[in-house]
Amino acid sequence: MPAEWEPHTSTWLTWPRPDGISFPGRYEVVPPVLAKLVRLIAEGEAVHINIWDAELERLAKHALEAEGVPMAAVEFHPFRAYEPWCRDHGPLFVTRPGSDRAIVNWGYNAWGGKYPPFDLDDAIPVQVADALGLPLFEPGMILEGGSIDVNGAGDLLTTEACLLHPNRNPRLAEGDIEARLRGFLGVDKITWLGDGIEGDDTDGHIDDISRFVSANTVVTAVEPDAADRNHAPLQANRERLGQAFDVIELPMPRRIEQDGQRLPASYANFYICNAHVIVPTYRDANDDRALGLLREAFPGRTVTGLDSTDLIWGLGSFHCLTQQEPAAK
Repeated sequence: MPAEWEPHTSTWLTWPRPDGISFPGRYEVVPPVLAKLVRLIAEGEAVHINIWDAELERLAKHALEAEGVPMAAVEFHPFRAYEPWCRDHGPLFVTRPGSDRAIVNWGYNAWGGKYPPFDLDDAIPVQVADALGLPLFEPGMILEGGSIDVNGAGDLLTTEACLLHPNRNPRLAEGDIEARLRGFLGVDKITWLGDGIEGDDTDGHIDDISRFVSANTVVTAVEPDAADRNHAPLQANRERLGQAFDVIELPMPRRIEQDGQRLPASYANFYICNAHVIVPTYRDANDDRALGLLREAFPGRTVTGLDSTDLIWGLGSFHCLTQQEPAAK
């Protein structure tokens, strides 16, 4: 599996439905944010959008055109999914030198069966493989794309809280899971972190806490306030990472709540596309600091902040919404 910063041919997204459960009572503010996201991605690569029906496609096109998105770069596909989190239900591409790409069809159960139904979301990788004429590999294991991060050089990051949770693969031991990760993603070394951040309904996805920015360097979220529930688990993760990689500490934004529930706001949920590193911002005092650190971590790339305050109400941000299609090697 290539690193996210390697060249893409395109990015895949799933456009949210007005009657989906991800943005209750706030849907109308979401399409303009997605249109801004697509415009940034389309500066450097094609964008594929899974769409529920013709009416939603019409509404999506209206939002994209209003933002000035070059529509020649966008292709819609009649592949239905209940919710928009394409990082987790979308196709996970792998490559091999001297050959084309393939898709690994990890199973999807809506983060441990939390949000049924999810059968349509689970079928997206098969539909994409058919549309692109790519081989499809079947690991026989539940895994969301947001639960792993790779550096393209044999290393993979994940968390015990998510990948070893009994609501994912209760019949697989840790060794079985590691064997599948190695066999289907071409990784040699797996670094297990502990818990994710408070408010993350995925049971601790890695893409909210720790991300590769180069083969040897990881950015990881830290919380200096010892009274904050994120402090101890993030510090423990940072200590594990420090044993294997160079580490850049990324601040956390202030606590954001919805109806008394903490939302999983994190600067680590950035998306690396060809033209930009798109970083979620939260109208927070730490926004500029996080952007500055990521600009230092990605020399030669354009690091762009994009307001995610409305998106985070759906418990995810830009990395959760996107899935890269790498160029063939």
